[in-house]
Amino acid sequence: MALNHNKSVQMAQESVQAARELKKAAFTQFLPNFSANGAYTWNQKNLSLLSENAKLPTYSLTTGTMTGYTVLPKSALEYDIQNIFAGSIGFLQPIFMGGKIKELYHIAKYGENLALAQQENKITELLLEVDEAYWRVVSLESKVQLAKEYRNLVAQVDSDVNVSIEEGVATKSEALKVKVKLNEADITVTKAEDGLNLSRMALNQLCGIALEDVYTLADQDLADETPTRLIPIDQALNNRPEIKQLTQMENIAKSNEKIMLSRFMPNIVLSGNYLLTNPNSFDGYKNEFGGMFSVGIVANIPLYHFGDKIHTLNAAKSQHKIATLQLEETKEKMQLQIKQSSYKVAESLKKKTSTQHNIEQAEENLHYATEGFDAGVITSTDLLGAQTAWLSAKSENIDATIDVKLCNLYLSKSLGTLNAPVLKNQPTKK
Repeated sequence: MALNHNKSVQMAQESVQAARELKKAAFTQFLPNFSANGAYTWNQKNLSLLSENAKLPTYSLTTGTMTGYTVLPKSALEYDIQNIFAGSIGFLQPIFMGGKIKELYHIAKYGENLALAQQENKITELLLEVDEAYWRVVSLESKVQLAKEYRNLVAQVDSDVNVSIEEGVATKSEALKVKVKLNEADITVTKAEDGLNLSRMALNQLCGIALEDVYTLADQDLADETPTRLIPIDQALNNRPEIKQLTQMENIAKSNEKIMLSRFMPNIVLSGNYLLTNPNSFDGYKNEFGGMFSVGIVANIPLYHFGDKIHTLNAAKSQHKIATLQLEETKEKMQLQIKQSSYKVAESLKKKTSTQHNIEQAEENLHYATEGFDAGVITSTDLLGAQTAWLSAKSENIDATIDVKLCNLYLSKSLGTLNAPVLKNQPTKK
């Protein structure tokens, strides 16, 4: 429910879609680029190759001597260019670009992988947040129940003391002490219930549930769970979305370095066009459309650049090195995090075992104190002390049990195995 409701996860999903479209766009750079162009020009004057009528000498074919002159009128070499139409359709096909198109496509592919890793990281963070809120509600449900049990114990002592006062074996001072404890127990119940309501609202908000909804959680009895299974460090690191992100960033930096290197290499492009013009000058000069095909290869070879390409290549190499060092540093820190999480799980289990022993001792102590109070050999103050010790032992055990759950949760996150669970039963509303 939280995954469907969370806006950050939805934005991450859109980022993945955007990166996927950019990768598709990058792939098109391998393909030819077709384009069409058209133009119209109006000219005030026509084109004339003569400024005035020209005289051309004439010769006799028999004698070879000049016989006179003939007139070549200016209008004979005047061309109508008042309305000119031109159009072309053609393509450009990259043949060799120094590898930059291939690396641009790789960068787009790494960008998609990066977006997927970021989405996975958002999901992991949300799962962690939801699980923390979930176990907080479970803990407070248990503490509300415990507070009510404690309140009932104190209420029983209050009732017994009132009976003892009527029988003349207890004082009003003793009854007032019990009343104070009963009031404290009532306040404890109220605080626990308020905390539970607020925690449940926080969980509801994360899951997109109405804030006032009340439900029964499957784990409210704090049943034991299967411990998180340890996996090899290398596998754990490969599972972590943070490592996946940094790996893709290193790949992007490496491709960027190759792009900077490609700037030293020649660029070769194949071009083809069909040109259409009016007036048509391909066969005389006529006011009609005429065209022709052309195919060619264009090569651009960098010669001198005052060190610009050298500096940008060196900068790309440094950025690649930074990305590699950042990845290595993060792996080292995550190995330490996994070790620490493993130790905390072991420590939490020891603490839980210790609190269970404390409960057994507190319950035994409460049992003897209750029998002693009923027999009149100990005071209500001693019994209240035994009840308070019982409450403390029970509360510490709840905290220790929740701590085991959370430590296993954090270990699962550090191992990269924190995934959305398959729910067998949806929470039931009351």
